[in-house]
Amino acid sequence: MPLVTLIGEKLAKKDNEFIYLGPNNECRNCKLKTVCFNLKPGRRYRITNVRNKRHNCNIHEGTVAVVEVQELPIVTTINKKIPEGAKAKIEKNKCNSIGCIHYEICNVELQRDKSYIVNKIYEDIKCPLGYDLRKAELKEEI
Repeated sequence: MPLVTLIGEKLAKKDNEFIYLGPNNECRNCKLKTVCFNLKPGRRYRITNVRNKRHNCNIHEGTVAVVEVQELPIVTTINKKIPEGAKAKIEKNKCNSIGCIHYEICNVELQRDKSYIVNKIYEDIKCPLGYDLRKAELKEEI
């Protein structure tokens, strides 16, 4: 069964990707909020299908479209000592280097006390702050 949510009609295009930022306080009285709030905050999703149903929305310009989405793997940086296939709690380093080309993947939001499985190691990251990092794909442990 596909994961269904709502997204602004201008953004509702097959294969578009987005990061769900979490619930919006302005939506607390909306009858459709459970459909919008059913994703995981901080996670990236790809639109796999756009349905023909539209709804009015006070937040988005115009209407929102009903879309089917796929949750994408978590791609972030991890310590080089963690091997592929390992199950680990990932500790993120403090980084304010917003000009760094790796800033976005280094600052992926992870749950603190949750374990993740290192699905795939991509490459070593040359960190300007000297951290020993690799780019990796993680999967939430269920």
